[in-house]
Amino acid sequence: MVKQITKNNKTYFICPECNFAYADKETAAKCEAWCRERHSCNTEITKYAVEI
Repeated sequence: MVKQITKNNKTYFICPECNFAYADKETAAKCEAWCRERHSCNTEITKYAVEI
């Protein structure tokens, strides 16, 4: 389940498998599903990761 955190008045969503942060829940959920199923990261998804 994607984790939601707030930092500096902005909301981020964290993939629990790889701990990458995303600005939207949908992308974090896609990342989680990919990571869980394939035990790897997808660069087409992780390119949307944000630094917090």
